[in-house]
Amino acid sequence: MAGAGGEMVVEKAGSSPSKPAGHRCPQQQEPLGHVKKRKQQVSDGFTVKAMMKNTVVEIEKLDYHCYLPLFFDGLCEMTFPYEFFARQGIHDMLEHGGNKILPVIPQLIIPIKNALSLRNRQVICITLKVLQHLVVSADMVGEALVPYYRQILPVLNIFKNMNVQTSIAKFQYLITVNSGDGIDYSQQKRENVGDLIQETLEAFERCGGETAYINIKYMIPTYQSCILN
Repeated sequence: MAGAGGEMVVEKAGSSPSKPAGHRCPQQQEPLGHVKKRKQQVSDGFTVKAMMKNTVVEIEKLDYHCYLPLFFDGLCEMTFPYEFFARQGIHDMLEHGGNKILPVIPQLIIPIKNALSLRNRQVICITLKVLQHLVVSADMVGEALVPYYRQILPVLNIFKNMNVQTSIAKFQYLITVNSGDGIDYSQQKRENVGDLIQETLEAFERCGGETAYINIKYMIPTYQSCILN
């Protein structure tokens, strides 16, 4: 290359051509479709911050003596979205509560009894699923419920007997008509009260310790043990 004054200028091997003054390298662009992830922020429950995006709520830090009975009170709700919020709140708190759940058991009995006493099939089904989650949510919870069977089980005994009579009637109908029209499709959605009662009683027996079965049997004479001797 000819330099100023006609002299030859030899570029060193590997060196890049000189760049005009004022030239700056453009910033490296991120590939299309790349989205920067925002850092998640931690928040306590039921606060304004908890409603913001990219916020992780630390459920286990909630006051369980305050909020868990409050959500259990919501089991009596039958209107959307209130019943949904109550049910979801219960399951979330049971999932993350650990050793905070056991001390609150006495505060949950009246809300459970009130929900079952409505004798509404939808409410009973929701409550039974909650009870199944409750007994396995933490150590000793199943045993802590045994002294309260007399408050919880009477309504279950009524509906369990009703389910037996209904099942016999359906069986007779199917034999007579030889038709599939009598099938209870609610079983596919786990909304059959009789089946849920049986599942709940078995969960009580498995998690309730040595005295669970005899106490269940006292309140529901038709119940048969699910544990092999």
